Amino acid sequence: MTRIPVGSPNGRTAWTIEHDGRRYAVFVHDGRTLVTDAQCPHKGGPLAEGLIRDGAIVCPWHWYTFDLTTGTCRTSAAHRLRCYPVSVQDGVAVVEVPVAVRRSWSEILRSHARGFTSR
Repeated sequence: MTRIPVGSPNGRTAWTIEHDGRRYAVFVHDGRTLVTDAQCPHKGGPLAEGLIRDGAIVCPWHWYTFDLTTGTCRTSAAHRLRCYPVSVQDGVAVVEVPVAVRRSWSEILRSHARGFTSR
C-alpha cells in the first residue's frame, strides 16, 4: 500500500485524483473525506459526477447507488465499489491505495500463452 494526498475540496463535494495510472473519486460528506474507485463497477460511469444521497453515491449513468463507507451496492448485489481508508498525516488528508504491480511484456505474453495452452 502507498499513501497519496487527496487534495483540497476548494468548495467541491467530489473530485478525482490520479495515481500510478489509476483514478480515484474523493467525496466530502458529513464532514468526512471518503475515497472510492473513480468508475462505477457497473458500466464505468464517472462517480465524482454523481449525486450523494443518504450516505451513498448515485452513478450519473445508470443510477446504481453505492454506500460510501462500505461500497455495498444498494441497487444490485452483483456489484461492489472499492473504498479506500483515509487518514491525516502532518495535517494532510491521505488515502491508502494498492501499489500497482508492473509486469514486463515477456511476463504478460508468457501468462497469456499459458492460458491458451491449458485449455
